[in-house]
Amino acid sequence: MDDDPPGRLRRMPPVTKIALGFVFAFGALRFNGFDLLFDPVGWGLCAAGLAELQRSVDDPFGRARSFAVAVACASFVAMLASGERSSHSLTFSHVVGLASTAGALVTVWLVVDAIIRRIRPYEDSSRVALLDVLRWAVVSLGVLGLLSGYGYADLGVVTPIAWFATVVILIVVLYRSAELPYLSPT
Repeated sequence: MDDDPPGRLRRMPPVTKIALGFVFAFGALRFNGFDLLFDPVGWGLCAAGLAELQRSVDDPFGRARSFAVAVACASFVAMLASGERSSHSLTFSHVVGLASTAGALVTVWLVVDAIIRRIRPYEDSSRVALLDVLRWAVVSLGVLGLLSGYGYADLGVVTPIAWFATVVILIVVLYRSAELPYLSPT
């Protein structure tokens, strides 16, 4: 029996890494106000899974991986800048947080788009349709939540709950798709 956790992580299917990365990136496990699920770790897991699925230089998985790496850096800076307090309406931490959130939504779109492109030739039309609806829902509800968070709309509690539920469904669909032969690294 191999007790090497890095070895187990290497054997994890790439789409499982992406799904687990989304759990870290979008989930929150707070202890004394500190989030134990580091967003940069989640985006790093996504980038690792995407790198395994990339087959050529101009592959859609490569574009998504580049964004995942950029969002990992932006979320790390946002995490460091979150303690900044200022009387200005738009501080550095707000700008970095906005960039991190917008980048996360673009990255989700690109990740799901790359997976859809890989699945489409195998005529798994129901999975393609479901993933397409989920990416639209996650990004649209995320933009609405972002606008609401900055005071441009008062959408109440329904939007964040719907967004969270959609993200959870996307993660489950990705996890259940991880063992598909056409989503393997070879």
